Amino acid sequence: MQRLIPTGDPARPVEFADDAQPVPAADEALVRVEAFAPNRGETFLLERPRPGLVPGKDVAGLVVQAAADGSGPSIGTRVVGHPAKGGWAEYVAVPTHSLAVLPDGIDSVQAAALPLAGITALRLLRTAGSVTGRRVLLTGASGGVGHYVTELAAAAGADVTAVTATASRGERLLALGAAAVVHDVAEARGPFDLVLESTGGAVLPLALAKLAAGGTLIWFGQASRTPVTLNFFDFFAGPEGGSIRHFHYAGAPYGGDLATLVRLVGLGRLHPEIGRVGDWGQTARILVDLRERRIRGKAVLTTGAAR
Repeated sequence: MQRLIPTGDPARPVEFADDAQPVPAADEALVRVEAFAPNRGETFLLERPRPGLVPGKDVAGLVVQAAADGSGPSIGTRVVGHPAKGGWAEYVAVPTHSLAVLPDGIDSVQAAALPLAGITALRLLRTAGSVTGRRVLLTGASGGVGHYVTELAAAAGADVTAVTATASRGERLLALGAAAVVHDVAEARGPFDLVLESTGGAVLPLALAKLAAGGTLIWFGQASRTPVTLNFFDFFAGPEGGSIRHFHYAGAPYGGDLATLVRLVGLGRLHPEIGRVGDWGQTARILVDLRERRIRGKAVLTTGAAR
């Protein structure tokens, strides 16, 4: 079979290679991949790939071999999955606890855009607790996670101010329920009960200064790739009291969260924001555009395997 493997060249991060079809473990299903979605964090791993790296965590396709232990979906079932690796290929073995069944109304392109970004958004909001009636500041809002957080938080009754670089991206966030959009965190009109910060660098201290007394800042990313320098005396210029938490989404099983995302999409309550769709022969170029933040929301690649 064909799979995409790292080249170590930032200008052309991946290339096709022949590989053996995966042999699933007893609790894994073999999925024929119809579509996959790279994540910006994966583009960073490709800059200096470790030996044996086979990327790919967000996939949608068809089960062609059911799990030997009897768990999970049967042969012929359309699924979305979140394997630990290996999804940029014709076939991938996925633990059944990290699969969800797709209804007829959701195609593979939509589904592939769900896993990492959608799971992150769900778990981030669970970590934050109830957001109903709370003022929320979200930085880095125009990425895949940001769109999902905006729509989910607004639907739950939060007053969301989204920070994004351009007016066109802001228009979409307003359509998804944001109460306000700013293009620089310094422009945000606080104070905010909750700050969800994913940019890092100089943005985090500015966002912290917007926090209400007793509020919470949750740091969940560093899109700027710039370290944060934080002077805790900044609390006296802002909230004078509050908490800072770090969040990371990872931790299987993922199947329950995937099923929730699928259900919300099916009900029309969640809308995957897909900024680019292409054949997987275009993956190298799209990875560069994703790394350089030239794509709004998610990018999805199709393998041509859909029947």
